[in-house]
Amino acid sequence: MIQLRTREEEEGCWEICELRRAALQNDARLLDEMLCQDVYRKVLNCRGGWGVAGTPLHAAVSRGHLGCLQVLLGHGALVDCVDVKAQTPLFAAVRGKYLDCVLTLLGAGADPNGNPSNSGSPVLSAAREGDVEILRQLLIHGAEVNSRSKVLLWTCSARVSSGPLYLAAVYGHMDCFKLLLQFGADPDYNCADVKLRSSDKQPKTVLEMCLRHGCGVEYVQLLIDFGANVYLPTLIIEKSTKQNEAVELLLQERGTPKALASQCRLAVRRHLKKINRIQSIRLLQMPTSLLNFLQHEAEL
Repeated sequence: MIQLRTREEEEGCWEICELRRAALQNDARLLDEMLCQDVYRKVLNCRGGWGVAGTPLHAAVSRGHLGCLQVLLGHGALVDCVDVKAQTPLFAAVRGKYLDCVLTLLGAGADPNGNPSNSGSPVLSAAREGDVEILRQLLIHGAEVNSRSKVLLWTCSARVSSGPLYLAAVYGHMDCFKLLLQFGADPDYNCADVKLRSSDKQPKTVLEMCLRHGCGVEYVQLLIDFGANVYLPTLIIEKSTKQNEAVELLLQERGTPKALASQCRLAVRRHLKKINRIQSIRLLQMPTSLLNFLQHEAEL
């Protein structure tokens, strides 16, 4: 969603550009001196610049300039200010893969989900880019693991929502894929919006999309381990040997009951997800071997 410039932004265009230039050039000292003057301080949270107009904070994080970011925050820059596309500085930092900037913004109280008016989200960007550490920090700070883009994709003749689990799979980011599941991503639809799913007569599961894209046995195995409904996908056998191996695994799973230990693990994880404590598994008072088992990092 495009955000129009305010009257203040139009009138203070020169001062905004000067602040942005200092931030882009990584001149934290000059930036600090400028912000001691009222003429610059009053446009601290205003947008300017060519292309996607943003604030000085956007300019700093777009280049990963941590020192400038800290100066701007110290002078009162709004941590969740938006550019003309409703992108927050955190979104820009995630897109640029600047972990130190991401941590600083989250520590300053940035919303890990970004701005609701934007078509994407920091989690979607991190999952697509395959930056597992940034993704981990977003999830630790409470980002929605079933976040979805407001832009729907047409994939394999199927109308689907490009959730982070889906993106991690099709871009081949196995570490991000597993991390999302560990933090409670829905292994069936990766979408908590029931209304959206019901708008499609035949909504496609993540499992089915993995099969269609030939994502490999390891992706299918993880989805099965994390409780995906193996009876939902429509099985279509195509040319890919990799896909055929995954289909064979799925057929085998359909004919074999889950082990009691696996069912117990799923039950514990579902309860923790229900009470919104799935991210706190490591805090449970139990042996490390059991904690690793609950996180699908080891078998009993």
